[in-house]
Amino acid sequence: MNACPAILIAAPASGQGKTTITSALARLYTRQGRRVRVFKCGPDFLDPYWHALASQAPVYQLDLWMTGEADCCARLHAAAAEADLILVEGVMGLFDGQPSAADLARRFGLHVLAVVDASAMAGTFGALAFGLQHYQAELPWAGVLANRVASARHADMLQHSLRDPAHWLGAVQRDAAMTLPERHLGLTVASEVADATERLEAAADALAQTPLGQMSLAELQRWRTEFLPMPAPAAAQAGPAPLAGTTIAIARDAAFCFIYAANLDCLQALGATLVFFSPLADAALPDCDAVWLPGGYPELHAPAIGGNTALRHSLAAHIAAAKPVWAECGGMMALFETLVTVDGLRHPQWGLLPGEVTMHKRLAGLGPQQLTLPEGTLRGHTFHYSTTATPLLPSARTARPDAEPQPDAGEALWQHQSVRASYFHAWFTSCPAAAAALFKPAEPARSRPEVAA
Repeated sequence: MNACPAILIAAPASGQGKTTITSALARLYTRQGRRVRVFKCGPDFLDPYWHALASQAPVYQLDLWMTGEADCCARLHAAAAEADLILVEGVMGLFDGQPSAADLARRFGLHVLAVVDASAMAGTFGALAFGLQHYQAELPWAGVLANRVASARHADMLQHSLRDPAHWLGAVQRDAAMTLPERHLGLTVASEVADATERLEAAADALAQTPLGQMSLAELQRWRTEFLPMPAPAAAQAGPAPLAGTTIAIARDAAFCFIYAANLDCLQALGATLVFFSPLADAALPDCDAVWLPGGYPELHAPAIGGNTALRHSLAAHIAAAKPVWAECGGMMALFETLVTVDGLRHPQWGLLPGEVTMHKRLAGLGPQQLTLPEGTLRGHTFHYSTTATPLLPSARTARPDAEPQPDAGEALWQHQSVRASYFHAWFTSCPAAAAALFKPAEPARSRPEVAA
């Protein structure tokens, strides 16, 4: 059994500043020489980039459904063995979703720190904090932090609105210097922000002025939690190293950056050798047996992607040799013939799948999904602003948790030659056997391209 102070940073809703505060805490304690391990609750590719920069350590996801309780337990137990502090950023509001961040906190004894955007409230701050603490029984509670506060007088009003003064952990004033930039899918990836480190340092400096930021290691022990040992789901369930001798080339650059660290770990545990390439900069694939095109922002780089005809020819040769390609969301989008951006501009893409993709201003798909393959069921999620028009017929469809696939619901899995593609983002460790199958030659598709009427 390993024990460590563990805090879940939650909020009453999205947009309250959870990622900024989580990253600021990680940065503050890390630069003091403390060992911090950060996790993200729920499926999220973007926030972990900031957490990893702040903590200088890998960041993994925790989700009672997608990653599974055993996986969560194993990761928390391992982190507690080496860390002085564990931070878990919640998802949406504290009680939103099934399972919610509150469910995770209660299951593992994570003490909840509520971050509240108090910019437009005074006395109601206390009522909101009280409600968050008491809405569900037996919720471990750390306290509340007021974010985006206007002044010291405003902070004083907020503090005095609390029923229990001991729950006041401080106030952080609004400051553009510590704001993390956003775009349509969420936060901008930290590596694309020139002053990312400076923003985190400014946020850490602000937090250092609060009671929370001034706690010693001894004081943090009030939030100490014990984590029982439990082995993570083993890649061995897929058989003895089913990807041994397989080299997988993975696209990774500004356009293709939605990659879970746990998925890379899983592929390596299955025996694969991983190499990386940039569809924006490289003229050819590395020497490989299979290709993974993960999600990202092809819509922001459409001219460069379509203009890299040398890489397109390399991919075409890979497919012609019947070598597997697994394409997720943004990776799939680049394989179609045309990408239409929200301003109506049409950009030629690689044309290795028939059809076109159109970007929209509103979400077209969101939520947990599962994909059943002959080798088993992969869990994951979907999150996209585009739709596709293609003559391909789906070879399978995803379904929501505890639901059966429907002919006209869920995300399509398209299979064309050696390519399998979907908007579905897979969590490989949920079924390593099925994950391994994505990087092996597929059985002939159950459906063939048909010309749209």
